[in-house]
Amino acid sequence: QVQLVESGGGLVQAGGSLRLSCAASGRSASGYAMGWFRQASGKEREFVAAISWSGANTDYASSVKGRFTVSRDNAKNTVYLQMNSLKLEDMAVYYCAATWLTGRQSPLDYVYWGQGTQVTVSS
Repeated sequence: QVQLVESGGGLVQAGGSLRLSCAASGRSASGYAMGWFRQASGKEREFVAAISWSGANTDYASSVKGRFTVSRDNAKNTVYLQMNSLKLEDMAVYYCAATWLTGRQSPLDYVYWGQGTQVTVSS
């Protein structure tokens, strides 16, 4: 069992930056590949970024590539999502999730989920 807790969400102006954190605890937490997803009001949950257990491999949705960076610190059992040049369309609840599989973009492939953190972007 792995527990995930996101933090770092908040209100930011368009063009600004935020860094989300996802703290993992539980058995073999650092051995999981991790993903970030988001869900805007009235929309389906969508893939944002993923990182392998070692951090050597990352993957991004085309909508965030070049603006967002996913990283992890296995010593701290924490995954990060650095979000720069935020746009109004980035506003959503952001979730981190864990999977044994690498390079997955479908929420169905992820086993453990955090409770989410709200990111609000103002114009």
